[in-house]
Amino acid sequence: MIAAVQLRAPDGADQAEFHEQAAVALRALAGRPGFRGGTLGRATDDARAWLLLTEWESVGAYRRALGSYQVKLSTPVLGQALDQPSAFEALLEIDAAGTERESASDRAADADWAPRHPNG
Repeated sequence: MIAAVQLRAPDGADQAEFHEQAAVALRALAGRPGFRGGTLGRATDDARAWLLLTEWESVGAYRRALGSYQVKLSTPVLGQALDQPSAFEALLEIDAAGTERESASDRAADADWAPRHPNG
């Protein structure tokens, strides 16, 4: 599972400080079970646009990591995340040697219309 969280530094934010806060978030996520790897990057054409890219064993591992006390406590920068989908299934992976690995989707057939909250 891949998580691509786009962050936007606030207007006037010190970029070095924002970078450090985002690095703290990545380190906190890296300490959670199911974490496979991660990258923190900044857009080359917009200094306020950042990307926190992580890879996880499963969607459940990612959600548990986000819900953990340690991550919530140490990652206020995640509040700067843009409101858009961030968790994605890895359906095709190709390494540098050209080796391909395809995976079947675990997405529920009714995922587009089923209520996501108990109250619908």
